[in-house]
Amino acid sequence: MGFPVSLRVDDEDVPVARAADAVFAWLREVDARFSPFRADSEVSRYDRGDLERHELSDDLVEVLDLCEHYRLATGGAFDVRLPGRGLDPCAVVKGWSVQRAADLLTAAGAQRFVLNAGGDVVVSGGPWRVGVRHPEHADKLCTVLELTDAAVATSARYERGNHILDARTGHPATGLLAMTVVTPTLTEADAVATAAFAMGAEGIGWAASLPGCEVFAVDGGGRVLRTEGFPVAA
Repeated sequence: MGFPVSLRVDDEDVPVARAADAVFAWLREVDARFSPFRADSEVSRYDRGDLERHELSDDLVEVLDLCEHYRLATGGAFDVRLPGRGLDPCAVVKGWSVQRAADLLTAAGAQRFVLNAGGDVVVSGGPWRVGVRHPEHADKLCTVLELTDAAVATSARYERGNHILDARTGHPATGLLAMTVVTPTLTEADAVATAAFAMGAEGIGWAASLPGCEVFAVDGGGRVLRTEGFPVAA
């Protein structure tokens, strides 16, 4: 899926190697099934019209329903179908698939672990300390979180440039330097962070209004705005 994934499990009585194998096997399966860059993936076949909606797997139907939910919730700022481009649900697939991987660890008996997928993190047990990179200085952190049984995701331009578009305009999203979201699951945290970033400055209030969602945002002027319950480490 184009990003590094690391896993740490601290439970002594859990078969870590077997659990890790299951995690990475699942993520490789997701890449094969949902990548828009693979001509034989389910996503690509559906986008070409080789598959009808009723022929799709339950997993892809779930992902597409999530994509539509966030399109409607953002007034069209977040959209996985941009004019001139093929279907690309990666903004939802990443968090959704990594949360599923975390669920596999829990099912295997793991109670204390951290799963890091390209900087988006799911933790169990804890507390765990998670740093959020400064949006303008790669060697600095702008905040440190303390998390237990939660997920955190950040959307920004510092790794991939202007890769998040405001689908309402078709142009790169502006107004924010970074958007970090903490929720109970990475499915929600990753999708909300991306969707809010696509909305620009108005995305801060939108994300903050969602139940169970804590926000740390850096706007275009470098101003920090965060919700009262954002879990900053002492």
